Amino acid sequence: MNDTAISPSGPAVRGLTRRGLLARGLAAGAALVVGAGFVAARDAAWALETTALTPETMATLIQMARDIYPHDRIPDRFYAIAVKGYDSPDSAAMIEQGVAALNQLAQSRGFDSYLAAGWEADRVEMLRMIEHGPFFQTIRAGLVTGLYNQKEVWPVFGYEGESFSRGGYIDRGFNDIDWL
Repeated sequence: MNDTAISPSGPAVRGLTRRGLLARGLAAGAALVVGAGFVAARDAAWALETTALTPETMATLIQMARDIYPHDRIPDRFYAIAVKGYDSPDSAAMIEQGVAALNQLAQSRGFDSYLAAGWEADRVEMLRMIEHGPFFQTIRAGLVTGLYNQKEVWPVFGYEGESFSRGGYIDRGFNDIDWL
């Protein structure tokens, strides 16, 4: 594949072209496209820049987040927002080490990396093997608030938000349960 683009000012410039980016994403068959300093959705609807973590690590965190709290109706961009806080100098070393260990576990099971494990069941099995460790517990605990505190995902779960400002649940929603 040729990642050479023609510059308007003259000679060819070496870099990642749009066509190269799309081909790389399709060739990998992954939901996320990893480039130099960024992670993007396969459909290019969103992208996330990384600063302290490698793009591969961030893509692994996004997939890991989806595997820990799987919701088919929540797009990857909300999972990306939930793990973006780990892209900091303070947590980078621990996260990079944790992802490296997860990738080693995947390699011991015959996959190139955690992301290369195509079946969710295989990835969940690997996560169960590390679930009591500090890396997994840090990610899992951060996802509880990082994912579910995003107002944009609340309608997916039928949550209308806090009700104190609207009179409380006695006046709004207390008797809405129709399945009891």
